[in-house]
Amino acid sequence: MSGGQRHTEPVDVHLILRRETAEGPQVLLSRRAGQVYAAGLWHLPSGHLDGPHEDVVTALVREAREETGVVIDPADVRAAVTVHHRSPGGASRTGHFFEVRRWRGRPRIAEPDVCDAMEWTPLDGLPTGMVAYCRAGLDAYSTGARLATHFQMPGDTIAFDPRADRLCLVPDVTGRPGPAGPDSAVAEFAERAVGRIIRWTDTSWARENSRVWRADGARGGTWYVKMHRNQRFHAREVRGLRTWAPTLGSAAPRLVAADEALRAVVITPVPGRPLHGVVLAPEREQAVFHRIGALARRIHRSCPAGPAPAGSGPAIAKADRHLAAARSRLQPGDEEFVRSLVAQARRLKPLEWVETHGDFQLRNILYAPDAPAPTDEADDTGPFLAVIDLERSEPGPAVRDLVRLSDAWHGRPELCEAFLAGYGRPLTPAEEARLVIDAALDSVSGIAYGSAQGDPELVERGRRTLARLRAAHHDSLSPTGETR
Repeated sequence: MSGGQRHTEPVDVHLILRRETAEGPQVLLSRRAGQVYAAGLWHLPSGHLDGPHEDVVTALVREAREETGVVIDPADVRAAVTVHHRSPGGASRTGHFFEVRRWRGRPRIAEPDVCDAMEWTPLDGLPTGMVAYCRAGLDAYSTGARLATHFQMPGDTIAFDPRADRLCLVPDVTGRPGPAGPDSAVAEFAERAVGRIIRWTDTSWARENSRVWRADGARGGTWYVKMHRNQRFHAREVRGLRTWAPTLGSAAPRLVAADEALRAVVITPVPGRPLHGVVLAPEREQAVFHRIGALARRIHRSCPAGPAPAGSGPAIAKADRHLAAARSRLQPGDEEFVRSLVAQARRLKPLEWVETHGDFQLRNILYAPDAPAPTDEADDTGPFLAVIDLERSEPGPAVRDLVRLSDAWHGRPELCEAFLAGYGRPLTPAEEARLVIDAALDSVSGIAYGSAQGDPELVERGRRTLARLRAAHHDSLSPTGETR
């Protein structure tokens, strides 16, 4: 240790009194007044320890009662975040921020000589006239961080200024800046692209290896950060975002940044919720499927069609491996049916290739009933739809995008007709034949993968699709797709 006097600094406590509302969480803020530091600025109820006899929880309970009149049981106090702060004048202090969601009494101005206003404020809509130190603590709290530094520079203002935001989150032992966020390397990549992020929300699918977060910026704005499970998925999504996705305008995300080493992307949000599970009136449902057809048409026409590469065709090379993995879950006759389709696939003429989404199903199509349809379409009167999850995007036959979607209109011929009307043409006999084969192979693949990953929904969907295909296609298919 170097010589000289030990460094000492004040310790203060901050109360995050939080309530939940239909519009989201709110916190209690008070406006400082009178002969006090930062008069006129909003701040959390806070104060200093009275001395070495008082611990931080006791101090918080006391300050809450003195400033707001509420009574808090120490058992209801939760540690939120600790911030090591330095003011523009150079003095430093350590602040402990605590969350409290249960208390007795109604908050009121209990010290009118130092506070002239008290309001509940949305956590995601904090006022601009706020003490920068307090704002830093709330921003760190919103990300789920446990420790942060906030060292202001000479010349910085006491009030929060987004142009001089000094908050620095300290990752925890897992390397994450907060429990809901990605690891520090991905967080840093995202912040280089869009600026400081104050809130991470995990929006991953409920399946293994899905890693997606919503990122809310300190200066406003929302993005999504996605990590891909392998290099192939990353390359395909980035390519799709750079090629055909821009032709869809607001109906697809826009690529903001990509990092090949991290296999991560930052993309813009699109409105809506996945169509999977949405219940619609029959007329509205047909309008939605008409729009899905128009969306598929725009993807497939985003680039000129070309001949299929030599040796391309249905994924029959993997059929034996997938059948072996799925065999215990197949129904009697399933394997024979699939093998007969594999034999027929070898005789099919190749279809021309277009850009495809690759996982075009209701889960990856967003529906926003209150949003206007894209104005860059000739027909802009229908409901707004958008596509997400482009990690399986690559050139292929157009029917590649109908393999999983066709399950949605099984037994509903009016929905199939609506889709084709929006698509602008019927399928050719050769496309019909290829669709049957690809759907069967995709089902077996899904059953094999779902069995290995413990995903019963994926297994059941594959079995259901195979049963549907077997019931509808008893006859062999000719090389042109005609039944015989």
